[in-house]
Amino acid sequence: MSDKQKRMDFFERYLTVWVLLCIGIGIGVGYLAGDSIEVISRWEIYKVNIPVAILIWLMIYPMMLQVDFGSLKEIRKSPKGVVWTVIINWAIKPFTMAFFAWIFFDQLYSAWLSPELADQYIAGAILLGAAPCTAMVFVWSYLSDGDPNYTLVQVSVNDLLILVLFIPIVGLLLGITDITIPWNTLAASIIVFVVIPLVAGYLTHKVVIAQKGKEWYTHKFLPRFKPVSISALLITLILLFAYQGERIISQPLDIIFIAIPLIIQTYFIFGIAWFGGKWLGLPYQVCAPGSMIGASNFFELAVAVAIALFGLQSGAALVTVVGVLIEVPVMLSLVRFANARRAAY
Repeated sequence: MSDKQKRMDFFERYLTVWVLLCIGIGIGVGYLAGDSIEVISRWEIYKVNIPVAILIWLMIYPMMLQVDFGSLKEIRKSPKGVVWTVIINWAIKPFTMAFFAWIFFDQLYSAWLSPELADQYIAGAILLGAAPCTAMVFVWSYLSDGDPNYTLVQVSVNDLLILVLFIPIVGLLLGITDITIPWNTLAASIIVFVVIPLVAGYLTHKVVIAQKGKEWYTHKFLPRFKPVSISALLITLILLFAYQGERIISQPLDIIFIAIPLIIQTYFIFGIAWFGGKWLGLPYQVCAPGSMIGASNFFELAVAVAIALFGLQSGAALVTVVGVLIEVPVMLSLVRFANARRAAY
């Protein structure tokens, strides 16, 4: 397939536009509803908001349908690439994200942000940094002509590692920043938003393929869930901005303040993954998607955990939403970077 024929799907291509629309709609809903919208925040069980949990499930379950743990046997064909991806995503990225967040929110922005709000923003950035991408990376790999099978291996490995590394890394980094960690809520969030959807996706994958075949599953079944996932994300954003609207209207520069370190972190970690991969001798088809998975985030999980830990109105939740806002334009610029250097790689 030629580069000119490669295009993102409609919803994914205009994700930034949809997010901006949701900001406007959410702020409008929050303004019109006033204090009555607070009732939604009280619909929770063990600090997990029920409406948000349903929406997050509708976001994450379709992504887990793409994971094929049978692909893990392919690791032996190029173990170096998987090891490098794991190092980037779990030994480097969370810590550089926390560092940039601390530099900007706690130091450079100290004249504009209260210490409490700075801590909230740092927490949101940490949640983003500890959640490597598991869905959109398939799009970035496709657009940059990465190896689709190897991308699937990388995503499957990261999904398994999220189960065991997300909680301790988030706990460590939040502890370093002196943010109180509700461990029970953090563990419950991983069970609700990762373990259960992952098991459900795996079982669905096995059952449907056994009944209909892999071709039907890939080309007929999976595409039906893409609009569901994006729609649930957009509704969640409307709900978030309905609660965040007053802050955004009174402090509109906060969006820019938040976006700057997130953008710097994205380009920084991509550079480490890309040039490090070249130095290690990884082929382009492995290095490109590996760099993309390091640069992008599993923002659906970050949004869900931020809401569960800190609430719909929190600065942490706002940071994860800004992560969604910048994801597509920044990642598309990295796709263009990779494609421009593919021939000379």
